[in-house]
Amino acid sequence: MDNINPSEVKDKNKLIEENKNFIYGCTYKICKRILHWENDDELSIAMIAFNKALDTYNHTKGNFHSYAKVLINNSIIDFFRKDKNNSLLVFDNNEESFTYIDYKNSINQYEIQKESEQRIDEINALKNELANFKLTFTDLINHSPKHIDTRSHLLNIALCCTKNDDISTYIRKNKALPIKQLTVLTGCNRKLLERWRKYIIVLFLIMSNDEYLYLKSYLNIGVGDKNE
Repeated sequence: MDNINPSEVKDKNKLIEENKNFIYGCTYKICKRILHWENDDELSIAMIAFNKALDTYNHTKGNFHSYAKVLINNSIIDFFRKDKNNSLLVFDNNEESFTYIDYKNSINQYEIQKESEQRIDEINALKNELANFKLTFTDLINHSPKHIDTRSHLLNIALCCTKNDDISTYIRKNKALPIKQLTVLTGCNRKLLERWRKYIIVLFLIMSNDEYLYLKSYLNIGVGDKNE
């Protein structure tokens, strides 16, 4: 598999589509079962992780696909485990696989199942919210800015929306951004708000719901290499 330099990629959506087999393979290796794009949340998580790899990769991280695989595996394993302190995650360079080494016996399977169910419920709840806005997780991936400064700026805009009752009410009632009000509130130009409106709406929905603990922690915007 040829190495990818995300900074040279012109069509991000096409690149993601071309790498769906790679994303599926990484996910299957962890889940050990047949997966379906339309039903399995693990694949959605893996695709989001691949998109994150595109946003955060630089040449110091080595081969892109190896880097993306690390992010995908970490995201999926984090989806299933209860407490990261219970186990040590080790990367085997020879087999290119992840292995758990337990320090406190095995992790309680019931706790893993309950944690998994809670996180799946959280993802499904967001899916339902997005559907009301005629949006999907694919929209989040396809309409995500590459530059970390832009992502942080849009996060601040979404945060402003959550703190303003009038704007929050407008978004939920009209399923759209009040562009004119936001230009006044944030000082941002109309073109920027219109370009990233889907991304801002998704951030707004996540940040305005206290139950989206996992999704909020996954966003973690502001952490990464400012290499753009």
